[in-house]
Amino acid sequence: MSTYVQAIDSQDQANQKAKQNTMLSPRFYTTDFDAMNRISVEPFRREWDVMMKEYEGDNNHDHFQRDATFAQEVEASMAKLSPEMRQEFIDFLVGSLTSEFSGCILYNEIRKHVDNPDIKQLMTFMARDESRHAGFINQSLRDFNLGIDLGDLKRTKKYTFFKPKYIYYATYLSEKIGYARYITIFRQLEKSPEKRFHPIFRWFERWCNDEFRHGESFALIMRSNPKLLSGLNVYWIRFFLLAVYATMYVRDHTRPMLHEAMGLHSSEYDFAVFRMTNEITKQVFPVALDLDHPQFKAGLERLFAISLANDRAKARGGITGKITQAVCAVKALATFTRLYFLPVQKQTITADVRLAPTW
Repeated sequence: MSTYVQAIDSQDQANQKAKQNTMLSPRFYTTDFDAMNRISVEPFRREWDVMMKEYEGDNNHDHFQRDATFAQEVEASMAKLSPEMRQEFIDFLVGSLTSEFSGCILYNEIRKHVDNPDIKQLMTFMARDESRHAGFINQSLRDFNLGIDLGDLKRTKKYTFFKPKYIYYATYLSEKIGYARYITIFRQLEKSPEKRFHPIFRWFERWCNDEFRHGESFALIMRSNPKLLSGLNVYWIRFFLLAVYATMYVRDHTRPMLHEAMGLHSSEYDFAVFRMTNEITKQVFPVALDLDHPQFKAGLERLFAISLANDRAKARGGITGKITQAVCAVKALATFTRLYFLPVQKQTITADVRLAPTW
């Protein structure tokens, strides 16, 4: 079976992969810190203080440590991985690490540049969590002799400016969809432990609760500032919902063997995650994507096909390759636009702020 991912056979290639800025790769962000200073959570002060006590309790402070059997499991699993499967798993680890470290960098930058005590406290806790996550993944990359130089990554990867509201929408979604991804994988491997080809997946249950809590923090920020959830901002919410779902779909379909090894099918897994994320985000967002619209999945499949064509054109190079890449970009934009204007489901925001992670 062929693999769609870029081969990573050296530490230098792993670091270069982490530094890439493509439509599918995680990015590093900066934002308007003065606007962050003006955020108030007073309408939900009680809920906010309860959440800050949860962060302070730090119930995962000793979780991200490799136990005595970890090394033995790694050695056994690495011996069984085919070259193609090895590349898909490494690609998964590099992408996951870059995403986690992206959050760590952003939250640390906000913490250092804001005076708002609520935001400063939250960002301190979130940066702590994301640093642990990134470091834990990096340990698994070092098992392949492919550890990422996080200091160099911080200095050299390009940064993208996002308005605070874009940070709220994108981070809320990425944390909630991260929760849904991790818990779906954990539950699948809990049912079929023989398919757990690497010990890192044993950590996913408590790991995903960090993701859930992070999302809830941004839910409280948005609920405390309802203008973020109304008017023209609804169109931005629709954009980020589609962008996050489409990116996940295309990226996951470049790693079909990874999901098959766990007893999952990429499309079924993605839509299970989308449905769970829709159920969670209906507490906050006034709209949700209609996952059952007949043109929705077809559009995502078209975006994947265009992505593959673009990768082939990039590898071909030359004038023909560049022209083909430009054509692919136009096709991708047209497809994304058609998906954006599909009917959406309007939500009635529930009274309860928090939906406990019970899946």
